[in-house]
Amino acid sequence: MKRFSRFAALNYRDFRLLWFGQLVSTLGSQMQQAAVSWHIFTLLQGQRHTLHVLGRTFDIGVDALGLGALGLVRVVPIVVFALLGGMLADAIDRRRLMMWTQSTAALLAFMLAFFTFSGRVNVLTIYLLTAALAATSAFDNPARQSLVPNLVPREHLANAISLNTLLWQIGTILGPALAGVLIARSNIGWVYAVNALSFGAVLIALWRMHYRGRAAVDLSGLTLDAFLEGVRFTYRTRLIWSTMLLDFFATFFSSARTMLPLVASEILHVGPTGYGILATAQAVGALIAGLVLSLRRQIRHQGLVLLSSVAVYGAATAFFGLSTVFWLSYLFFALTGAADTVSTVIRGTLRQVLTPDHLRGRMTSVNMVFFMGGPQLGELEAGLVASWLGVSFAIVSGGLATVLLTLWVAWKYPALRRYDG
Repeated sequence: MKRFSRFAALNYRDFRLLWFGQLVSTLGSQMQQAAVSWHIFTLLQGQRHTLHVLGRTFDIGVDALGLGALGLVRVVPIVVFALLGGMLADAIDRRRLMMWTQSTAALLAFMLAFFTFSGRVNVLTIYLLTAALAATSAFDNPARQSLVPNLVPREHLANAISLNTLLWQIGTILGPALAGVLIARSNIGWVYAVNALSFGAVLIALWRMHYRGRAAVDLSGLTLDAFLEGVRFTYRTRLIWSTMLLDFFATFFSSARTMLPLVASEILHVGPTGYGILATAQAVGALIAGLVLSLRRQIRHQGLVLLSSVAVYGAATAFFGLSTVFWLSYLFFALTGAADTVSTVIRGTLRQVLTPDHLRGRMTSVNMVFFMGGPQLGELEAGLVASWLGVSFAIVSGGLATVLLTLWVAWKYPALRRYDG
């Protein structure tokens, strides 16, 4: 009898090793992500700048703008390096590539911890190391996502993707909460140090795997034509393209997460511990949804469920922006996480099923531009709008825009509405 009857993908040793290794690493990464936002906020808190444009005076909050700029810092390296990362994932041993990326990420986290403990950290230092970490992820994500179909059979791929979404949500629940406690009780540098150590779990998992990937490195595929082949495939496969557009619109306009330090401090009036708890809400909702999905064998009417989940995501974001009560804010933010998980699982399964193995790395890298570029550019957009028109307006307007654009995608791509796996 199988040990994991409901979580079938965990019956495969190599996937199980990778899953538990990623669980530890994701916990550390989410701790650092929450800490970086709070760190930027505390370094810039209370600073304002007066801007004179065409005879009018605008009072701009530097803290909101600084938080929004984190998105730009993260997205530029992703756009620059993601497609190269995808080609590498299709040309060389994905396992070995991950070993390099995980080691590099650990080194960058150690550097941020060192600068913080030594008292030499500033906003520019955080931005530079964050950008370097984003560049590393541009090579890591295509390799990691493309590796999963090599570790489990196709019939258990949807379960594997659900479990990967689930582990991310577990890390996102525990990570910010632990970060909030560490920040409140000790030096924020400890958060970065813990993250650096957490990458070791993935390195151990990769080292212990039986799967060894390609026996030889084939760099002949690193050509412009190979790059364009991945882009052409993604664009011409309309189901994949429409899900990427949907994801980009939702994450660009509904990037409320980057404003959490301001929401916690100025609207809900809670400190770093309250901020850490609020930051877990999205993941709590996502965890519940992920557990439900992982226990289901099949989602019916996947296209309609996907579109509905994104619309709910936008509506919940808008209500989150209107709330001034902590438990209501937590509830609406949790709902965004649940809706996003449903969307993520359907989109991820659809892309992997429709993409040939030799193109998975490049397809993943194109998707990465949308999947990670959307929220990072959205952070910049939210920061700009919040600095001029207020945090609540930025969040509410973004949520409403997501609902409207979801309706447009549903009208523009009828095949997506009819898709049923």
